Formats: sequence, structure tokens, C-alpha cells
Amino acid sequence: MTRTLLAGATVIIDAFAKQRTADLLIDGDRIAAIEPPGTIPAGAVDTAIDASRLLVAPGLINGHLHSWDHYLKGCVENLPMEVAMALIRPRRQVAITPRQMYLRTMIGAIESLRTGATTLVDDLSLGQTFSRDHVDAALQAYRDSGTRALVGFSMIDRAVVDSYPFADDCFPADLLAALRALPRPSADALVDLVTDLARDHHPASARIGVVVSPSAPHRCTDAFLQRCRRLADDLALPAMTHCQETRLQIVTGESFYGESLVAHLDRLGFLKPGTTLIHGTWLSQRDVARIAATGATVQYNPWSNAVLGAGIAPVRALLEAGVNVSLGTDGVGLPLGVSMLNTMGVGAVLPKLTDPDMRRWLTAAEVLHAATAGGAAALGMGGTLGRLAVGLKADLVGYRLDSTVFTPLNDAVRQLVYAERGANLALVMVDGRLVMRDGQLQTVDELALLREAQAAHAALIDALIASQADTAPFQHGIEAIYLKALSCPIAHDHYAALVRGNNIASAR
Repeated sequence: MTRTLLAGATVIIDAFAKQRTADLLIDGDRIAAIEPPGTIPAGAVDTAIDASRLLVAPGLINGHLHSWDHYLKGCVENLPMEVAMALIRPRRQVAITPRQMYLRTMIGAIESLRTGATTLVDDLSLGQTFSRDHVDAALQAYRDSGTRALVGFSMIDRAVVDSYPFADDCFPADLLAALRALPRPSADALVDLVTDLARDHHPASARIGVVVSPSAPHRCTDAFLQRCRRLADDLALPAMTHCQETRLQIVTGESFYGESLVAHLDRLGFLKPGTTLIHGTWLSQRDVARIAATGATVQYNPWSNAVLGAGIAPVRALLEAGVNVSLGTDGVGLPLGVSMLNTMGVGAVLPKLTDPDMRRWLTAAEVLHAATAGGAAALGMGGTLGRLAVGLKADLVGYRLDSTVFTPLNDAVRQLVYAERGANLALVMVDGRLVMRDGQLQTVDELALLREAQAAHAALIDALIASQADTAPFQHGIEAIYLKALSCPIAHDHYAALVRGNNIASAR
């Protein structure tokens, strides 16, 4: 096994620790020692790196992104999530080759590594078709990039149009029938895919792993949600689902189940440790109490939620209730990137706009914790990732101290969260392997891949434009649903997700 020394680094051991100077010894894929500088002799290792001008920190964990909309980057602006989804997930799917799938996936892997994330969780929609070649291409991209990745498959067993309330009122009957008839992967095929992949891609033992990811409770039948729960339990895999991202989803829960989506998941036995509710932007006090009682995680996606006008999650209330909070970027087609550094900065700032009590504002340390140890805990990997500690995986990043961001250096955590956006990233290590050194990726020819991805997009652009144009009737129906839902009141014990307040009948 290779032994690497990072000598004399300024280190952030964890989010709540003050920076200090230390030597880090990496033996194979683990951190073998953290000692005072000058303690570990350079002659005792295979590779010695002078890290005296580096700030070394745990690699960030992006608990949620969608690689499937990378070719749609920049196509949508100023639309709420449900309306935007008509364009991002169109009814006429654009066919791509496995190589185009590989390149699409690689774009996000490269950006993740270049913005401090060493672990990502990709909720990969297979769309209307099912192709194992496409799945294998995505997994190969992550394998080649050198990142740590966990992949889910946006598992649904209902027609997409039937995941919205008032569909029968807001769509013409012929369009509704056509939307319900669209093909989609079968529930059996999705379950079999995860079961098969878990044999060689279990996150407990493999750098490229799988998760169980029913897309959202209202996009699945109750029977399928319970089947996904059993699958995650039987295979000891993390489980995650989108939940209460928007105000419309509060209306959806009441319309479908007579209760919130959180309450419905709890009633089905879905909520438990190792389970993540993605977004949790619109939560009531009752929802928070349920989540806390079950040990589930809520994942904060502040940049995505802000871009889509969805609101600001009640992170302080969640933390006070003892809920684990993780962090994610969401899909690139809408928030235009998968930068966890950007997400941390926005995530620290936005809650300050919802509460005038400065004592309740999030700290930089709390946000960094969510992006590291909180993300590890959400995946059931708290004893493996998320901190710099002896025995843990050597997933770490190094930023240049010779930069305006860290000059002068007073508080490394605050300066990292609020000011660093990736320009000073110099070193990335995943599983003990140097994936980036001196600012250059060591695993792939980055420039060649990005140029090939640009060419792939150019070959698809006409089909992408035609696909989006075809969405107009569907988009009009979703807009009608969105506006109708605004007139539906919601319970007054919801935390204020919008700065103007959330219990108004209309947000207009």
C-alpha cells in the first residue's frame, strides 16, 4: 500500500475545531496518523508533499445531485420547480448513446472535484427507457474520475402527471391519457437493478456504490414505497426520497393522503436512521417532531431551493430538535452547477433572512458540519467519512493559503464557507489516492473530456430544442395546477419558508 505524507499542513480536523498545524500520514486508503509538524520522517513514506502552504480539510459530501440534466444547463430561468420540471423532464425523451451518458456524468464529477466534494450522491433518472448500458456508462464515469459516488435511480411506479393534485381538472382528457400512457421502467426492473448492482457496488465496501431512491412519496404507490423500504433494509443500503420541497407538495400531501408527506412516510414505516428526506423546505412543527423521533436526516439544498423560489428550510428548528442535517446541490439543469462550496456559502447566509434573532442564525461551522460529518451520517458512513481522524478514509482536500481568501488567516472554517468557491483548490485525495495535485486532475484528461462533452451537446441540440418545445401543453397544465394550489391554505404551524411568510393563501 502507498504511504503519503502531507507535511506541515494547516488542518481543519472537523467543522467545530480550530485550525492547527499537523503532519498527516496516509497509509493506503486510510488516515494513519495526525501528528505535530516534523514528527513523521519523509523517508518513511512513498510520497512526501510539502503542505505548509495548504489548508487541508475533510472532503465535502454532496448528498444530492441529478446528473441526468447536465445537457440542459442554462435552459430554464424564473420558473418554480414543478413548472420547470416540464422542461427538464420532458414527455419526449431525447435518446443518447452510452458515450454521451458517460460524458454527461463526467461533467458533474469534474465540477464536484474542482469545488471540494470528494463524495457525491447521484439521483440518476433513467427516464422513459431502461438501459443497463447507460447505467454502466455512468458508473464508469465516476470510476474513471476518481471520486466517491453513490448512485440511485429516481424510482417511480406512477405516471408523472399523476404525482400532481388537480390533474383531472387542469389537463385536457386526451393529453392526460397520452401522459399516462408514456413508457417508464417497471418497478420490478428498478428493484432488480439495485439488487444486482449492490453485489459489487455496496457503499460499505466499494468507492462506487448504490442507494435506494424512490423519487418522492407522491410519485410512488404506497406498496412500492414499502417495497423500497424493504429493499434498503434487506441490503443495508441508504434510502432517500424528495419530500416537501415546495408549497405545492404540502397541498399535494393533503390532497392525496389527508396529511403531510412526512406523516404519510412515517405511517408507512419509511422513516428511520439511514434515510434522507431531500429538501424538507416546507415543514411543520409536527413534521420536525416526527423526523426527530425516527432518526431520519433532512437534506438542506439552499442554492437550488433559492433558484427555484421554493423557500428556505427551517434548519435551526431541525438542529434544535436533534435532527441530522446534510447538504446537497440538486440538479444542474436548474441551479446551474454542483458546487458544494457555493452551496455552503448560500446555505449559511439565507437563514439569516428569515429570523431577526441573530442568536438563531446558522454558523459557518454548522454548515460545514452538514456538508461533511452530517452527510456521512446520512449515508450511514459516520465512522468512515466526514472528519480527519485516524482510521477514517483519506478523503480530503487542500486549499492554497497563498490566496486572498485566506490572507490573513483568522478563522479557517468561516473563511472557507463564506469566501472560498474553488479557485484556490490545489489538492484532492479520495480513498488515499491523489485525484488532484497542484490544481490539476490526475485521473482524466479534463480538457479533452469537456471538449468532447461540448461536441456531444452540439450533436443533441436540435433534439433537445424540439423536446422542450413539445412540453408546452404539459407545461400549461402544470402552471394551472401551481396557480390553483396557491389558493389552498396550509396549516399555520409550518415554518416560514418564504421571507414574506408562508401561510398566505396566495404567494402572488
